[in-house]
This record gives sequence, structure tokens and C-alpha cells, in this order.
Amino acid sequence: MKLERDMQMQMSFEEAISQLEQIVARLEKGEVSLEESISDFQQGIELSRYCAARLDEAEKKISVLLQDEEGNFVEKDFEA
Repeated sequence: MKLERDMQMQMSFEEAISQLEQIVARLEKGEVSLEESISDFQQGIELSRYCAARLDEAEKKISVLLQDEEGNFVEKDFEA
């Protein structure tokens, strides 16, 4: 999707979460037209997917340092 590709190049995770929160607040108020609600919902889905992808990337980068029996630090992949 074009919007999702644009987000990857221009938006931080924090900005995406902020926009998603604004969309949720607007939808919860119910003060927008049906067409606007559908558009907001679609954008919210794209933002949600973008945020989930960024979280998956971050999780892959995380590693945990543990000490072995000899006191040496050993790097292991993060397991959720």
C-alpha cells in the first residue's frame, strides 16, 4: 500500500502511535460522517500494521546478555 510505504520513509513509531490514538479518539466520539469514519478506520488499520512491523523489527534486534557458569557474558537472541 502506498500510504504504508510512505509511512516507512517519513514517520517514526511514536508519530504513528500518536496518529493512531487521534484516529481512535475521533472514532470513539462518533462526530464524523460515515465516509470519514471509514477513511479513518482504513488509515488506522495501516498505522496499526506499520506499528506492528516496527515492533517486530525492534524485537528482532533485541538481544539479552547472560552470564554463563564461568562469569562470561554471552549474547543470546531475545525470546518473547
